[in-house]
Amino acid sequence: MATDNLISIAFTEEELQRIDEAGAVIRSVLEGKTRNLTPEQRRQYGRIAEQNKLFVNKARDFMAQYPEFVPPFLDKEEFEKDYQARLQIESRLLMLEGIAEQLSDTKILLDYDNYYNALTFYRNIRYLSGENVPGTTNIFEGLKQFFSGGRPAKIEEENPE
Repeated sequence: MATDNLISIAFTEEELQRIDEAGAVIRSVLEGKTRNLTPEQRRQYGRIAEQNKLFVNKARDFMAQYPEFVPPFLDKEEFEKDYQARLQIESRLLMLEGIAEQLSDTKILLDYDNYYNALTFYRNIRYLSGENVPGTTNIFEGLKQFFSGGRPAKIEEENPE
């Protein structure tokens, strides 16, 4: 049984070049300004929850209203610089996460289409090889190794032979 093609897209070389150039521009702007943490450092520093962001915002407001209570060992200028940079990064990160999700979801659909079509080809080759059609045995042998444990993945279970 044939299935609908879930997605059909193609990129021109110019479009791919523009995407790559945009990525290079982003990387060059970020060079020397961002850090890569180890998994251990990520666990150590973690992320602040929304409630804690509200706390930071409120503390910032109070520091501005009551500068006389800001301890002299707290670098208020550095706090504000970090605060502004976090806001700037956060909005760009949300945009990039949206783009990454679009690309990931599109890749999922493309993978599904490719896998289903490869399965359809495999089933046809298996049938033709069973009917001793010349030239199909070698193809069948090359593909059947991927199904040595039995039936192929979920797609075949939903569409029995």
